[in-house]
Amino acid sequence: MTICNGTHTIQDAFMNINKTTITSILWLLTIIIGLMPLFANATAPIVKVGSKNFTESVILGEMVVQLAKHTDIAATHRRELGATAVVWKALLRGDIDIYPDYTGTLFRETLARQGLRTLADLRRRLKEMNIEITKPLGFNNTYAFGMKRTFAEKHNIKNISDLNQHPQLRLGFSDSFMARKDGWPNLRRVYKLPHTDVRGLNHDLTYQGLEKNAIDLTDTYSTDAEIAYYDLRILKDDLEYFPRYNAIFLYRSDLVNKAPYLVKALHKLEGNISESEMIQMNMQAKINKISESQVAADFLAQKLNIHVTVKQRSLWYKLYKLTLEHLFLVSISLFAAISIAIPLGIAAYKYSQLGQVILGIIGLIQTIPSLAILVFMIPLLGIGNAPAIAALFLYSLLPIVRNTYTGLHDIAPELQESAEALGLDPYAKMFLIELPLASRAIFAGIKTSAIINIGTATLGALIGAGGYGQPILTGIRLDDMGIILQGAIPAAVLALLVQFLFELSEKVIVPKGLQIK
Repeated sequence: MTICNGTHTIQDAFMNINKTTITSILWLLTIIIGLMPLFANATAPIVKVGSKNFTESVILGEMVVQLAKHTDIAATHRRELGATAVVWKALLRGDIDIYPDYTGTLFRETLARQGLRTLADLRRRLKEMNIEITKPLGFNNTYAFGMKRTFAEKHNIKNISDLNQHPQLRLGFSDSFMARKDGWPNLRRVYKLPHTDVRGLNHDLTYQGLEKNAIDLTDTYSTDAEIAYYDLRILKDDLEYFPRYNAIFLYRSDLVNKAPYLVKALHKLEGNISESEMIQMNMQAKINKISESQVAADFLAQKLNIHVTVKQRSLWYKLYKLTLEHLFLVSISLFAAISIAIPLGIAAYKYSQLGQVILGIIGLIQTIPSLAILVFMIPLLGIGNAPAIAALFLYSLLPIVRNTYTGLHDIAPELQESAEALGLDPYAKMFLIELPLASRAIFAGIKTSAIINIGTATLGALIGAGGYGQPILTGIRLDDMGIILQGAIPAAVLALLVQFLFELSEKVIVPKGLQIK
């Protein structure tokens, strides 16, 4: 490409800018048209149900959804939202209206510093926070310690206190139990346990760890189906450390006015779910691979004579919906990143001292774990799309800023001198000469950001943003590789498709003289 042929060069530059504008508009229109179904029912009154990331919580959440349908109320279920703190904050903010929880968790974890002793104390404190609580549903799902029965019998371990005689045991606890106020740190102090080989795992993976002899002991929920399935011995809590974890529902006070018939129906569950019935429902979902919605509907029909038809969606419909959700997260965050990152890259090139600050801050953001950024966003933006998009936007900045800066910085000095010889003002020089010359590097940064964005967006499911991460989370929870692949394979295919589309667009956007043959 020869800079000195001024007229042709400037015309080519304008043509490239026009092509870029047209391409951008076409991409944006495609995204808007594709996402229109997501907003079709945006104005419909909806009760937002939440659940934590374990099977029992999802089943109880589905019961609320089925009861809402029975009372002709539109409801949506934000499943598997993560740890207790995430769901609790979502309830306080109004991002969800109701979710299942446990009295022990409220006393020992969520409101541990409130000095609450009785259920009446708890109800009164929650009411001050505009939160209502149902009566206990009828079963106690307490924490317990479990190990293989054959291993326990071999070492004569029956009580938690017996662990003191076996400091060499390998302990693997769920991540939440490792950090909770009613979890491992305090229990270790109460029982004076000497163990040092302790690791944190996903709760559903701890059972696989026991089965494969990677660990010797784990925490369980007393209604987990895996206890019987893996033939585990539950150690006696001989110091009575764990309280009762009676299942209840927490809901916002305004739900009484928003959906009075649902609240009335909700009370029918109080005292009506036994421990054996909950274990059986967990077994149906986790071991027999029956959907949680069907498990919940079957229980309501058999126990309360409430009949709701569960509509089974085809795999293709699920993939279509997940793809739209994933594209929404990726496209909005990437478009915002491009709009901000390119000007930042130009500023870093133009002003060297400011440039080091910009590159340093953007680089620092990239070092923060993506899950941490998602959690940091919750107090500011709640759960759902907004915090996920904000986190993805931040993660998309570095490749674009860095490549914009590098592409401009690496323009050959003789080309810079030729551009100055044309007598162009700095603005025209930037847009007619420098940016076209740096376009291949800038485009490579955008392409890299897009690929990273698609992969990172799967974490959005942890805060209710949906997308391909949802089946991945569900598959991990249910130990079902088929469900995991329903999210993993489309994410990989989408990444390859986006890379292919960017390579086609590059032939239009990047000046021909700079394209790699």
